[in-house]
Amino acid sequence: MKLDILAFGAHPDDVELGCSGTIAKEVSLGKKVGIIDLTRGELGTRGSVEIRNAESAKASEILGVSIRENLDMRDGFFKNDEAHQLKVIQMIRKYRPEIVLCNAITDRHIDHGKGSKLVSDACFLSGLVKIETELNGEKQQAWRPKVVYHYIQWQTIEPDFVVDVSGFMVAKMESVQAYGSQFYDPNSKEPVTPIASKNFLDSIKYRAQDLGRLVGVEYAEGFTTERYVAVNSLADLK
Repeated sequence: MKLDILAFGAHPDDVELGCSGTIAKEVSLGKKVGIIDLTRGELGTRGSVEIRNAESAKASEILGVSIRENLDMRDGFFKNDEAHQLKVIQMIRKYRPEIVLCNAITDRHIDHGKGSKLVSDACFLSGLVKIETELNGEKQQAWRPKVVYHYIQWQTIEPDFVVDVSGFMVAKMESVQAYGSQFYDPNSKEPVTPIASKNFLDSIKYRAQDLGRLVGVEYAEGFTTERYVAVNSLADLK
């Protein structure tokens, strides 16, 4: 299956928190979108791998993505090395996306910055024909996405561009709250983590509102780029 957009996250829920409004919008426009999680989030303080698996399946259904896979890398300990790059390259060559979305370039959680660089490097390497990979016994063809964009997570990073996600915040919040084990629940008996506070849950919406305010829309999600964004005409800019 060829995808238009492939979104990577170091952990299940990274994509939902960072760019699920954009994903929901692109799906509504007929684009084929997939999600690849690098790890199972097994080091998370709350919940379990089994719970997170069920939660990610629910979130995927809410967003309407075409596929979701997990590369089973070690949470907290995966590296940006050849072995891990080849796993990501296999996914890029399998789904041949035009656009790749991935973790914030730097963030509070060390896996986010690592995951960002790992996926970015793999996108470049995937285009080199002398790097050979196989999947299910079949040789894969080289493929390099046209662009790589990084969504924004815990830290406040100034975006290079924003996407108007007005009308898709309900889907975003529902996909985030599909991870009931991870986020604010006044009835939970588990430890309160930084992302399990009410303030954090509220911040998802008010940060999108603030970005929207700055560009004259209701809600927006921000991204950083690795190169200049080109447009055909000034009319393409809003």
